[in-house]
Amino acid sequence: MNVAKEYLNHQMKDSAFQQSFLNEKTRLDIEYQLEELKLDIAGCKPFNELIGKIDRIERFVQRI
Repeated sequence: MNVAKEYLNHQMKDSAFQQSFLNEKTRLDIEYQLEELKLDIAGCKPFNELIGKIDRIERFVQRI
């Protein structure tokens, strides 16, 4: 195992770090999905595809 993986595994044992890590990952996931949706809107994707992406983002947010 490389040094970065060992360090991350060690840090994940700390609940405060783990919570911060998961919060940041969630924020980045939502940001990515919204950016993808924005590009699809700008590219004039079909209405049903856009609604599908909005529904996925909504379900993702409701789970957190």
